Amino acid sequence: MSVKVENLEHNMAKLTVEVDNADFLKAIDAAYNKNKGRFNLPGFRKGHAPKDMIEKMYGPQVFFEDALNVVLDDTYPSAAKESGLEIVSRPEIGVDQIGADKNLIYTATVAVKPEVTLGEYKGVTVEKADTTVSAKDVNDRLKQELEKNARVIDVDRAIKKNDIATIDFVGSVDGKEFEGGKGEDYPLTIGSGTFIPGFEDQLIGHKAGETVDVNVTFPEEYGAKDLAGKAALFKTTIKFVKEKQVPAADDEFASEVSEFDTLDEYKKDLKKTLKEAKEKSAATANENNVIAQVVDNATVDIPSAMIDSQLDNMVYDYQMRLQQQGIPMDQYLKITGQTVEQIRTQMKPNAERNIKTSLVIEAVMKAENITVSDERVDEEFKKIAEQYKMKYEDFVKNITDAQKDSMKRDLAFQETVDLLVSEANLVKAEKKTKKADKEDAEA
Repeated sequence: MSVKVENLEHNMAKLTVEVDNADFLKAIDAAYNKNKGRFNLPGFRKGHAPKDMIEKMYGPQVFFEDALNVVLDDTYPSAAKESGLEIVSRPEIGVDQIGADKNLIYTATVAVKPEVTLGEYKGVTVEKADTTVSAKDVNDRLKQELEKNARVIDVDRAIKKNDIATIDFVGSVDGKEFEGGKGEDYPLTIGSGTFIPGFEDQLIGHKAGETVDVNVTFPEEYGAKDLAGKAALFKTTIKFVKEKQVPAADDEFASEVSEFDTLDEYKKDLKKTLKEAKEKSAATANENNVIAQVVDNATVDIPSAMIDSQLDNMVYDYQMRLQQQGIPMDQYLKITGQTVEQIRTQMKPNAERNIKTSLVIEAVMKAENITVSDERVDEEFKKIAEQYKMKYEDFVKNITDAQKDSMKRDLAFQETVDLLVSEANLVKAEKKTKKADKEDAEA
């Protein structure tokens, strides 16, 4: 096997691989043995026809495609290694020469890891994330706690906004019921905007036991294309009406839901919890903002094939997440009216950003000579073993070299990020309005 490398524009390269004819003939034999059971020739039991008879009947190229796949599996990994390139995409294969009496020559067009030109990365200036907790923040959290502890009671009156109506409904368009338009015992909060615009408003003023004709029009941008923009009638039966009773914000409430006796003490604790959460969130935001600035300051020409490979992985991960929720990808596409290509288009900016971020951090890591020792990796594995309540010795028995390398990369990546944040110039945001300042002071 011989390998020639041709560098192309935009960090692409073409490998031309020549494979000895003897190796290709062996691959043809392997393809024959794999597929002979599919052939049924007169005079031979199925699967027992000789290779030359099959080739005579169907042509000499009958096993070429499978033989090529055998050769690619056998030779491409070593050809990629021999090229000395840092390949970052799946190969696009082409065939220059193929035949039973000649060497096989194929090409593999690949994306090569691009060089990064770093801009300013130490001492970048970014706006510091705000950790202020205002009186409004505390009051909003208190409202959430009140809502969580609200009671829901049956009422014998007409529906009002914020009531919960339990309904049965059957939807139709032009007199015909449509898929997904029927529901039973559905708890609908009036004013939540859960249903099609106008649906919930038409239930206001009606009581349990009534059947209401609800007339609505599906939005033009509705996911199901066959319903978008169409007028629909929902025959709706109101079965129950419930009212949410939110408790009063007072000392009694505070003592019931917390260890504190007064509302003031409870609100101070809420503020403390909010402060801790905001500080944690701010640390993440500061880190993200610093990285974003460093990435924006760098220059890199990302090959399109590298982006395509990243998109393949992102779409696959998205499909797996849907599957875990019990939603097949084809069903999701039908419901949303999207195509896989549209999803890829939506994901493309994130794919490009993720790739550039990874490349830039790696470049900083190299420039700063940041490395992680085996001892540091072991420390991290010990922490993980403790989390799983396992003995370290038993835990590391299952750790592969690839997992150790991955952990080493992850730790070096984080150390690089920590360095960038520690060197950054975090400045306070510009002065806010007097009203906002007053709210902060009141907290």
